[in-house]
Amino acid sequence: MTNIPDYFGSLVFDDRVMKAMLSANTYRSLKKTIKEGASLDLSVANAVASAMKDWAISKGATHFTHWFQPLTGITAEKHDSFISPAPDGGVIMEFSGKELIKGEPDASSFPSGGLRATFEARGYTAWDPTSYAFIKDKTLCIPTAFCSYSGHALDKKTPLLRSMEALNKQALRILRLFGHTDVKRVNTSVGAEQEYFLIDRELYKKRKDLIFTGRTLFGAKSPKGQEMDDHYFGVIKPRVQEFMSDLDEELWKLGVYAKTEHNEVAPAQHELAPIFTTTNIATDQNQLTMEIMQKVASKHGLVCLLHEKPFAGVNGSGKHNNWSMATDKGVNLLSPGETPYDNAQFLIFLCAVIKAVDDYQDLLRIAVATAGNDHRLGAQEAPPAVVSIFLGDELTAIMDAIVNDKPYSAQEKTTMKLGVDTLPKFNRDETDRNRTSPFAFTGNKFEFRMLGSSNSIACTNIMLNSAVAESLRIYADRLENAENFDEKLHEMIKKTFSDHRRIIFNGNGYDEKWILEAEERGLSNYRTTPDCMPHLLDEKNVKMLTGLGVFTIEELQSRCEIMLENYCKAVIIEANTMVDMSRKEILPAIVKYSADVAMNLSRKKTVLPELACNFEKTLVSKLSILIDRIDETTDELENATLEVRDVSDTIQQGYAIRDTLLGKMSELRAVCDEAERITSEEYWPMPNYGELFFGV
Repeated sequence: MTNIPDYFGSLVFDDRVMKAMLSANTYRSLKKTIKEGASLDLSVANAVASAMKDWAISKGATHFTHWFQPLTGITAEKHDSFISPAPDGGVIMEFSGKELIKGEPDASSFPSGGLRATFEARGYTAWDPTSYAFIKDKTLCIPTAFCSYSGHALDKKTPLLRSMEALNKQALRILRLFGHTDVKRVNTSVGAEQEYFLIDRELYKKRKDLIFTGRTLFGAKSPKGQEMDDHYFGVIKPRVQEFMSDLDEELWKLGVYAKTEHNEVAPAQHELAPIFTTTNIATDQNQLTMEIMQKVASKHGLVCLLHEKPFAGVNGSGKHNNWSMATDKGVNLLSPGETPYDNAQFLIFLCAVIKAVDDYQDLLRIAVATAGNDHRLGAQEAPPAVVSIFLGDELTAIMDAIVNDKPYSAQEKTTMKLGVDTLPKFNRDETDRNRTSPFAFTGNKFEFRMLGSSNSIACTNIMLNSAVAESLRIYADRLENAENFDEKLHEMIKKTFSDHRRIIFNGNGYDEKWILEAEERGLSNYRTTPDCMPHLLDEKNVKMLTGLGVFTIEELQSRCEIMLENYCKAVIIEANTMVDMSRKEILPAIVKYSADVAMNLSRKKTVLPELACNFEKTLVSKLSILIDRIDETTDELENATLEVRDVSDTIQQGYAIRDTLLGKMSELRAVCDEAERITSEEYWPMPNYGELFFGV
């Protein structure tokens, strides 16, 4: 396939297909449901279901599934065929509106955090008409929400849709005050840059840690890593380019706007960036992207690693969440325009974001909290665990001018002159790209860089949408009751800039001085998941999230429990894997190498007693000491793991992992990595970092 427009979206039941296959009345009714949230009549659902079935079958589909996003972090699906018995003993292909709208999967084995008892197994999936159905592996996939028998959300889509609606409602209130009565909806849009590693599949199969946990739990530093900065934007290797080409084609068929691909900083690391789309669709498509990446990699004899920190000592993988707000008329509410100082509408929406990030910095940290991301934050170009906002010089100067009631004089744009007449001259951007900032303004959007590569972007955007909606709600309440709108507006903008100045930081987020300064400013610094997760249930967070209708208190309690439980399970699996690898692979390998060196030493001394053999003697001595240390440290880790596993309270278990288990894991890794450095490669039982980095 070479003509991309001909096959782009060919596996998606999108607007083009609906317009062609539905009657005019059915199409209008469905579009009204999608755009305005109007209820969907069963007759319309039946017509849509029939058209979906016919279209899917024409594309080779034989089954359908309600495709949903439970609280496991991945997607779920149960396949049903289109076949129904025919009177003559054959089959007919059927799909009803009832089957389209609602499914009844067994919810008993999905995480619920106490929202249901084990015997309350039934759950419901409900069609989300705002996200297009698509075909994957000959199955019609229908994006759905997922709830318990009692109606509580058991997924990530439902709260995301609620948060989008909350922000839409409050943003419209603000826009009405500026006279925009024609605007019917405000959507948030997201472009999620996805980082990942590609390694050879045969090497992957030889590492239990990668298979069981997604990251290397052992590994001495390679002679070469990312020191030369030669991989970033470097020439893409043929095997990787073939993977990327196939990945683009598969994603384009599914309507995913895969746009940019390049080598990232670490060896074997790469990135894919899509074009912006509505947050709900972007979330669905990012989940699809991660799944398709792994499938396509397998076809090329590769494995796609999505763990946040698969290798120590080099960059981890993040997922940069580029977020903005726009009206249904196409106006970006975060676009400063030519004169941002005089653009009051832009400034009030900017203020809403600044206030939201400062007031709910803990929720943004919670939204990216996983065992994997804890290893990544604060090192090798990942932002620190302290949340701050980078505004750039111009917006910061505007903010200071407003706070100090001083006029702002816009500086002339700097023309970039490169000293060669044939090269074009262009104006310098008003904001730099601060790679150390967790939350950076980048021209007409904010880039949130704290997400880990395997995270669903739903969690972050739920919290971001909700926090901004709350700021807008507060502003709207005050402005709607103001005697003088302009005066009240100026007062609120000035007060926001003044009250929330502490969250603005344009400097180096890696500098230890900043971490100390941030704490002096009163910013939170939750270094680990157990540190931050309990704060989900802080009174201010519960009040905001339940007040906007994004979560119920029960749903918040369940998510706190589930996310902490997932953290604990992940780390305990890692600890068990380390014990297993140490005992069954690493220790036997070192013992064999040590024995062979000792045997050679004995033979040498027998033949030539006068030889000193200092190297062999020293090596055997070092190896013997290391064998004892590894054995002892392995026992300590195993005992610590058993103790941690017996802690019944999830919060206390998280603290025990943070305070005890992680330290024991680091100790075992350190001594095993030391042994790897002096053990012959032919004895070492697994591929080393150099092979993994440069084996593709």
